Amino acid sequence: MSLREIMLKLDESTLRAAMRLAQDSDVTLGQFVRVAVEAEIQRRSRNAKTPNRADERLLASLRTLLAADFAHARSWADLSCRLSRQGFALREAGGGLALHRHPSGERLCKASELGHSYATLMRRFDAPFPGHSHRYLADRMLGRPDRNDITAAPSPRAS
Repeated sequence: MSLREIMLKLDESTLRAAMRLAQDSDVTLGQFVRVAVEAEIQRRSRNAKTPNRADERLLASLRTLLAADFAHARSWADLSCRLSRQGFALREAGGGLALHRHPSGERLCKASELGHSYATLMRRFDAPFPGHSHRYLADRMLGRPDRNDITAAPSPRAS
């Protein structure tokens, strides 16, 4: 490995702290900085978010297998029954839905990866997914007012 010389500017207190840490580790300041930079590069590459995306071949098979079930379902309950007969179930996943094997619960993919976003299904069935915790999505997608915006109509006066 060939090393390149660079100039690094540090304020006095940072330089003193780095020199002390290097001395405590029994390495040169240059070695200390190199190790710190390499560690940061490794940390960032390990923690880089990788998409939680299903395999395209699996998605193609699932789309084909479940196309009629999604197309003909008339409600959340109907869709749930149809998917259950095929060995699948929809479950809440963040602000959307994910397809799982039933009854094992193994997550397979997001519903949107199958071409059926939560928003589209919600509008189609005119209702949120039963038990979905993100109620604000239903209010926004279905054009229902936020519960905080509802004002009581004046009550008629008794004569």
